[in-house]
Amino acid sequence: MEKIIKHNAVVKKIDGQTVRLTIVQSSACSGCAAKQMCNSAESKEKEVDVCTPDASSYRVGETVILEGRLSDGRRAALIAYGLPLLLLLPTLFLSVWLTGNETQGALWALLSVVLYYAFVALFLRKRLQRQFSFRINH
Repeated sequence: MEKIIKHNAVVKKIDGQTVRLTIVQSSACSGCAAKQMCNSAESKEKEVDVCTPDASSYRVGETVILEGRLSDGRRAALIAYGLPLLLLLPTLFLSVWLTGNETQGALWALLSVVLYYAFVALFLRKRLQRQFSFRINH
């Protein structure tokens, strides 16, 4: 059985077959009664675009439920954080070993991560958007 992640979302904009939703991502302590006095409680608004053929059935300001697969979330975290880390560390150690200069090694490691993200943005963005899909439930 595939696990599903659900978030309450508000329809912000409708453009053709694309619905832009706003979700409030809360920290674990956001439900705590003492959060008003605590500096660590935080929440962030995120926007998500969902392509759906029935986009016209939604209205701006409507509250809906956004669903995504847990496996998609894990794969997205791997692409966004895991692979760049696996690229950064060997590049850092190898470049420091080859050049003998830690500053130069750090710069090469950072450059490798910048190039990785540029590659993902330029060449894989459309493919990733098709693979990571969200659904809207009323």
